[in-house]
Amino acid sequence: MRIRLNEDTGADFIKPWQLSEVIDGGGVGVVEESQYENLAKGDFVTFFNWPWQTKAILEGNTLEKVDPRVVDGHLSYFLGAVGTTGLTSLLAIKEQGHITAGSNQTLVVSGAAGACGSLAGQIGRLEGCSKVVGICGTNEKCSILVSELGFDAAINYKKGNVAEQLRKACPSGVDVYFDNVGGVISDTVIRQMNKNSHVILCGQISQYNNDMLHPPPLLPEVESILKTKNITRDRFLLFDYKDKFESGVLQLSQWFKEGKIKVKETVINGLENMGVAFQSMMTGGNIGKQIVRVSE
Repeated sequence: MRIRLNEDTGADFIKPWQLSEVIDGGGVGVVEESQYENLAKGDFVTFFNWPWQTKAILEGNTLEKVDPRVVDGHLSYFLGAVGTTGLTSLLAIKEQGHITAGSNQTLVVSGAAGACGSLAGQIGRLEGCSKVVGICGTNEKCSILVSELGFDAAINYKKGNVAEQLRKACPSGVDVYFDNVGGVISDTVIRQMNKNSHVILCGQISQYNNDMLHPPPLLPEVESILKTKNITRDRFLLFDYKDKFESGVLQLSQWFKEGKIKVKETVINGLENMGVAFQSMMTGGNIGKQIVRVSE
């Protein structure tokens, strides 16, 4: 969503918002009236381009019907843990992490207390990583990652030397890096990655104020490390894996119901606070998925 504020998103799969148009993003709601044969009053639906308004008239065939029982009534989870966020974490780990259970792999996640990162660490563990380390921006977030979400260690990048803390947390190096931030943090992690390891290029939030290329170029020194150590670094695009969405949602909802993944959300009430929520998210104010509740 941040990229869509730029005049050019730098990506062909996502378009910038236009002046005088209603801003949109992921949303979930209830059908109040329908002229579409596959949807009836009372059905719950979700949509990737939900307009920021309390009521909207939308094309029926763009909406996906969802069953609240899948998430034990937590409708907002369809925007996070059991929606595109959860699918991004799951499929990125599965398709680009190359995790093999029992092979003693170490996973590092940046932006680890955010919507994707908090799930990616837990999913990496379930897929077989023996050690999971998170990087985030406050001591509170570090504490939550370790005490509630099952991370082995967490590094506050705003406190102390990140490279030193990373060496201490990952004495055998890094095998899989789930990259949500880019920039200096990612350069630091890549310098400590092992041969034949893998970077999952999910997000580059530190770069979104710049003119973007996907993926953004690395420092020559870091690029050289990738080549010398045969480290893969390919951008992850969720919609390349549409055929795996249904099975992915089933897996995520099963893990949630079994208590194998814990879901964190930061909820703000009221459509009038959408801008407040967005700004807070962009400055690290959220733990887990940032949600705006428009109505009960």
